[in-house]
Amino acid sequence: MSAPMKSKAPSAPKLRTRPFTASLILIGGISALVLSLALSISVGAANISLSTVGEAVFRFNPDLTDHLVIKELRMPRAIAGALVGAAFAVAGAVMQGMTRNPLADSSLLGINAGAGLMLAVCFAFFPGLSYLKLMFMSFGGAAIGLGLVYGIGSLAKGGLTPVRITLAGAAVGALLVALAEGIAIYFRVGQDLAFWYAGGIAGTKWLQIQVIAPWIIGALLAAAVISRSITLLSLGDDVAAGLGQRTGLVKAAGVVIVLLLAGAAVSAVGSVGFAGLIIPHIARFLVGVDYRWIIPCSAVLGSLLMVFADIGARMVNPPAETPIGMIIAVIGVPFFLYLITRMRGE
Repeated sequence: MSAPMKSKAPSAPKLRTRPFTASLILIGGISALVLSLALSISVGAANISLSTVGEAVFRFNPDLTDHLVIKELRMPRAIAGALVGAAFAVAGAVMQGMTRNPLADSSLLGINAGAGLMLAVCFAFFPGLSYLKLMFMSFGGAAIGLGLVYGIGSLAKGGLTPVRITLAGAAVGALLVALAEGIAIYFRVGQDLAFWYAGGIAGTKWLQIQVIAPWIIGALLAAAVISRSITLLSLGDDVAAGLGQRTGLVKAAGVVIVLLLAGAAVSAVGSVGFAGLIIPHIARFLVGVDYRWIIPCSAVLGSLLMVFADIGARMVNPPAETPIGMIIAVIGVPFFLYLITRMRGE
């Protein structure tokens, strides 16, 4: 009698990837990011030469005014832009991969609005909270916003679909923003909250960097760790489960990562929309559909977008500053309309 045939374990499907292009993007993007950070530090109400920037970084002299301006004001601002840009972009990439929703973004799914609502509550009822506690409240608000979106979206017949999630996100986001604005008007904290809705990294201090950096960097590393599982999830839950993935556990980890990234970013710079929508699509177009490349490339490209948007915010109408959220929205809204048109065509 012939021996029973052994069933072959399913293998992961071949994916369209461009590792050489991804490597070039990472190397070139990191180099460009270093240069953009130097440019961001040098540009402002009073321009400072790049040579002075280099001296302040490597040979700081506390007796020189320019060195003090660079260290205390401009360096934390530039670093915050890079961190927050990477956070929003990777949060969008993880959400798009997990949900297979090309419109997934923390600003479109109620996460940013939920974080903003909790900040309004803190400003109105707990005005003396430390920045660390504000960030934890921001995490909680982000979780509430995302939970409401998925809860409302799943109630409809047929379950969650990309369009249904987006519509639920728009409705929940509008509700949470209205509640936050109502609290701001009634308790007269509108001026404090206006900064968070406009979005901006002016006035960022080293204390804020020290608080958000560990959370953002840790979440970015965690996203890289589960990137292969996100790739399989993007092919469908059945495919991922057939390849041995514990889809529920991966999704739970992905949600925690998104909440950490979006919550920390919103607590630092406010509700900056569309950064997490645009960058993952650009990265996917350039490097293929493997999230082991999409996530690191999104982090680098997101940092570049935020740093250059901040530079542009200072150059549009000097010496006044344009809200950074407006700069990114000018790019993001047409891109969003393009995605909607393409989805309708499909």
